[in-house]
Amino acid sequence: MRLWGRTLGLQTENSQFLLEGMPFRIFGGSMHYFRVPREYWEDRMLKMKACGLNTLTTYVPWNLHEQTRGKFDFSQDLDLEAFLSLAAKNGLWVILRPGPYICSEWDLGGLPSWLLQDPEMQLRTTYKGFTEAVDAYFDRLMPIVVPLQYKKGGPIIAVQVENEYGSYAKDPNYMAYVKMALLSRGIVELLMTSDNKNGLSFGLVEGALATVNFQKLEPGVLKYLDTVQRDQPKMVMEYWTGWFDNWGGPHYVFDADEMVNTVASILKLGASINLYMFHGGTNFGFMNGALEADEYKSDVTSYDYDAVLTEAGDYTSKFFKLRQLFSAIIGQPLPLPPMIESKASYGAILLHQYISLWDVLPSLIQPIKSEFPVNMENLRVNDSSGQSYGYVLYETVIFGGGHLHSRDHVRDRAQVFVNTMYVGELDYNTVELSLPEGQGFRQLRLLVENRGRVNYGLALNEQRKGLIGDVFLNKTPLRNFKIYSLEMKPGFMKSLQHVAGWSAVPDYFVGPAFFRGRLWIEHQPQDTFLKLQGWEKGVVFVNGHNLGRYWRIGPQETLYLPGPWLRKGNNEIVIFEERTAGRIIQSVDIPYLGRTQYMD
Repeated sequence: MRLWGRTLGLQTENSQFLLEGMPFRIFGGSMHYFRVPREYWEDRMLKMKACGLNTLTTYVPWNLHEQTRGKFDFSQDLDLEAFLSLAAKNGLWVILRPGPYICSEWDLGGLPSWLLQDPEMQLRTTYKGFTEAVDAYFDRLMPIVVPLQYKKGGPIIAVQVENEYGSYAKDPNYMAYVKMALLSRGIVELLMTSDNKNGLSFGLVEGALATVNFQKLEPGVLKYLDTVQRDQPKMVMEYWTGWFDNWGGPHYVFDADEMVNTVASILKLGASINLYMFHGGTNFGFMNGALEADEYKSDVTSYDYDAVLTEAGDYTSKFFKLRQLFSAIIGQPLPLPPMIESKASYGAILLHQYISLWDVLPSLIQPIKSEFPVNMENLRVNDSSGQSYGYVLYETVIFGGGHLHSRDHVRDRAQVFVNTMYVGELDYNTVELSLPEGQGFRQLRLLVENRGRVNYGLALNEQRKGLIGDVFLNKTPLRNFKIYSLEMKPGFMKSLQHVAGWSAVPDYFVGPAFFRGRLWIEHQPQDTFLKLQGWEKGVVFVNGHNLGRYWRIGPQETLYLPGPWLRKGNNEIVIFEERTAGRIIQSVDIPYLGRTQYMD
């Protein structure tokens, strides 16, 4: 790593890369610091080195670094500087992909939801409201990045301009704007763009090397790069080692031999490669993205991706086959793979107490009063940055029953209650319900879950959540709401522990409610997986960490619980269950990601 001079950096010349004037090939792997507990960053990097890789690629998620407009967080698991410095320490170069849009099966492709407070917002364009926000973010981000560039003695050898813009391509001036936003703030290393084959010609920007993304090596796809840029090195920025899963679908797997054979073919053609993903990790919390092709489908919590390392960082057959391949090409022995961490099975954990959501509300959350329904992003919370994730409860008073119609204004899924009685759900497929008749005035409650914003495609500007318009009862729009913001942030979860009203769980109980129990650990804690058999749909918190969502429809059946988030002794487990609660959860030592389906 300690090259003398460091004046030339990564360059392109006659169809090859040069690093400081010497021929160089990128053997890269993607791993996202925000999907992996900080305590495990170095372990995953050592495994990259042991596989034969020389470069780490990561995105930067704007929506985590600036959750509230103007307030930035680069601490703990979001300490980008520490992550990049660790890569350098472990002998890895870095390709940084700072967005601002990152796709990545991540909520809104990494864009902060508060951008959508502006009804005119045009994301990923030179619309003033967007570029002003990007400029303010880059003003804070780039001073961290600039000193870590290769020419300043750091590991960053290339920086990607935006991400797959060719598949969006709404503004011909936008890519030039992002490129200048990087250059004007001191980015001096090689610039790249990355697109799938269809988007390639639309995602180019002058002065940046175009790279391509795919899983199957179609004949001529790398030659096609020559038609958009002459005599340049070929680089596959995203070679998809597996695929991501959606709730209600299968767990996708991509055959290891087919994958390694394709990688070998790419390398035989003289191209450089980045494995997306080398290690996927986890969409902790509410951060998963969603797809909107024919219909809305949200991504599961696990980002295992059937990648080279598992969600918990363990080796797969892909790892050893790739190690063999890279070792033969490099022609010298690779470092030994680190020992694998054993996993724990802590057995059954009893959730012995519960408190109904209805009992929590008045004491813990002040409602917002509004004549009209207000979408999540425009609620007056979080220093006027609105609510980004989680649930919103809309309450209003009705007289009598009848026909409830959402006019498709529910994003993404609403449980409907009259007083505390559950009457059904509204979502994209179900837009009407009949409400039972009753005497006098009653409360109508809609508990709406944001299941994750779409992260890819042309619908990014339409990703507002909660109730995005009027809901009708007997053709009359509902009015005069009390709106409760249920983001389940750490402060709220802490207050929840001390609220009065927790009681023993009765024999039969229907949510929405919070349940709590304890896991006692005698020795040094280890990674484990929580199995939620008998539970229907909700979220799990352990010692304040939001592990993410579970849902009976699968495919995912276990949630990854990293050892570093546990402690010796007492561990507090809280589950928010929307409907049917089990009594216990199981801590097991093997994950179960669901029924598998091979990628064609």
